[in-house]
Amino acid sequence: MTLTSPPRLTIKNAYFCQIQGDSVVPFFGDLRVADGRIVTISPASDRKNDGEVFDAAGRVVTVPLVNFHEHCYSRLAKGLAVTGPTDNFLHILENLWWKLDRALDHDMIRASAALTAIESIANGVTYIFDHHASPNCIAGSLSVIADVMREFHLRGVLCCEVTDRNGREEASAGLQENRRFIENEVDEDLRGLIGLHAPFTLSDDTLSAAAGLCHELNIGIHSHISESVEDRQHSLAKYSISPTHRLANHRLISQGSILAHGVYLTSQEQEIILDNRAGIACCPDSNFNNGVGVPYYSKIPRGIPLLAGTDGMHANIARTQKQMFLLSRQQENTFADAFDFLRKVYFDQSEFMRRYFPDYPSLQAGDRADFVIWDYVPPAPFSETNFFGHYIYGILENRVHSVIQAGQFLMRAFELTAQDIAAKRSESARQGARLHKRFAEMERTERQ
Repeated sequence: MTLTSPPRLTIKNAYFCQIQGDSVVPFFGDLRVADGRIVTISPASDRKNDGEVFDAAGRVVTVPLVNFHEHCYSRLAKGLAVTGPTDNFLHILENLWWKLDRALDHDMIRASAALTAIESIANGVTYIFDHHASPNCIAGSLSVIADVMREFHLRGVLCCEVTDRNGREEASAGLQENRRFIENEVDEDLRGLIGLHAPFTLSDDTLSAAAGLCHELNIGIHSHISESVEDRQHSLAKYSISPTHRLANHRLISQGSILAHGVYLTSQEQEIILDNRAGIACCPDSNFNNGVGVPYYSKIPRGIPLLAGTDGMHANIARTQKQMFLLSRQQENTFADAFDFLRKVYFDQSEFMRRYFPDYPSLQAGDRADFVIWDYVPPAPFSETNFFGHYIYGILENRVHSVIQAGQFLMRAFELTAQDIAAKRSESARQGARLHKRFAEMERTERQ
C-alpha cells in the first residue's frame, strides 16, 4: 500500500505530550520527522523546513493508543439474528460467539481484520493485541490477519485461541497455528503469543501441551480469565482450585502474558499474577454488555499492569480509558484517586508495550515517529500539572484528527490514506452478508 507522506515531515504548531519519567509534559512547538523517526521537537519557528509541513493549528499530539484485548473476528457480527437464549454469559457464548466463530472462513476473517484496521486507525489505535478464533478455519488464519495488519501499517501481537470445547483435535490445531505463526512470521512489527480460551474450556492435557509450547518458544499466553462467575464455579467444582491457580500450576502465567477481564479474581489470585509479572486487560464495555460485572479497580495490586481493551466490542480505546476512569469514580474513589488510577493506566500502556516493542515512543527526539493528533485545541492553560484533566475531559472527548505511524500518515485530517477504503468496506459488507446467511443456516440446522 502506498502512503501519501514523504520521508521528511514537519508537524508545526502543536502541543506534543512527551512522556518524561512518570509525567506527561506538553511542549508547544514543531516536530521534525526523517526516515520514520523523530529528529527534533523544538519551539515554533518560521524557518523553512525540508519536506512537507503539516500545520496542526494548536492541536494536541499524544503517543498512539493500544488495544490490549481485541477480537477482530467479531466485526461482522452486527445485527445477527440470535434465536437462542442470551440470559446469561454461557448462553451468550453458546448461542452467539461459539456459533459465529465456527462460521468463519478466510475471506470473512480478512474482511473482519480490514474493518478492524479501519476502525482502529480512525480511533488512534495503531497497536493491537488480537485474540483470534475460527475453529473450522484454523490453519493459516493468523497469516490472514497479519497480512491485513501489514497492509495497513499497524503493529500488534497475534494469537489463535486454543480450546477443547470442540474436541482435542481442534485444540491441537490451535496450538499448531500458534507455533507456525511464531516460528515463521513474527518480525519487528508483529509478535505472537499462545492464545487460550477461558480455562473452563481447557483440559489439563491441553494446558500441559500449551505450557510445553510456551517454554519451548519462550513466550507467554493471551487468555481470558475469570470473566464470569461460571469460569470460577466450573474450576472449583471440577478441579477444586481457581482458574488462576490452574494456569499457575501449569506454569502458564509469565512476564508479558495478558489475562483478559479478571472480574472475579480473589486477592490471592491477583498476587499470583503480580508475582509472575503478567498484565490484566480490562474491557468494561464488554463486561457491561455481557452483564458479568467489572473488577473493583482500586483493590487490584498496583504492581499489576492494567491495560485497556475492547474485547471486540469496538475499536475505541479512548472510550475504554474514559470508562475505566468513571468506574473508578463510581467505585467510591476520590477525584485524586481516580486521576492517580488513570495515570497508572496511561503509563502501564507504555511500559507493557516495551516488553514487545522496545521502540514504542515517548514523543522524544530519536523515537520512532508514531503519534496521534487529536482534534482538540486546549481552551485553558495546558501543562504537566493538569495534563490528565485535559486528557479525560478534553482530549478523549474529541475525535482523532490525524494518525502517523513510522513517519507516515495513516489518517490525515479525518481521511484514511489507505487505498480502496470504499472497496474494503464494500467487501466487508459482502462477507458480512455471507456470515449472516451461514449463521442463520446453522440456527435452522440446530432447531431441526
